[in-house]
Amino acid sequence: MSRIGKHPVSVPAGTTVTVEGQTIKAKGKLGELSAVLHDAVSATYENGAITVLPREMDRQGRSLWGTSRSVVANLVKGVSEGFTEKLEISGVGYRAALDGSILNLQLGYSHDIKYAVPKEIKVVVDTPTSIQISGADKQKVGQLASEIRAFRLPEPYKGKGVKYAGETIRRKEGKKK
Repeated sequence: MSRIGKHPVSVPAGTTVTVEGQTIKAKGKLGELSAVLHDAVSATYENGAITVLPREMDRQGRSLWGTSRSVVANLVKGVSEGFTEKLEISGVGYRAALDGSILNLQLGYSHDIKYAVPKEIKVVVDTPTSIQISGADKQKVGQLASEIRAFRLPEPYKGKGVKYAGETIRRKEGKKK
């Protein structure tokens, strides 16, 4: 039995949710998102909460129950609060700058990396070594943070590269004499 799926998703004030068959649409102050649930689960919206239940208690219905509830919760949280990822850049000469909707990264290569930021995602460069990515869609925010991190993964000897804020890098000992 799903422990996550049993809890209903509460809808905060200022957010409107419509359930039409397997499609759930949420609209709030940060935009509008929609998701299509699998046929093995059903969703109902009543008394300011969305309840997700499996149609049948078979293996597929139970396994998709908690996943579908998490998707719905991320929709509601995304349009009301939004999601944020923070990246930190460490290394001599490594820095980031934002030029309109183009993120310019200097990560120790012979060339600068120019990354076009999607319109629905907001990127803020607080300092040249910290990047804040925010938006309504959790998947797109995480995907963008992952792609930026992949340009220069943090290495284990000096810790140089792009890492998530709060991420710990396992350090290795260098060469011995």
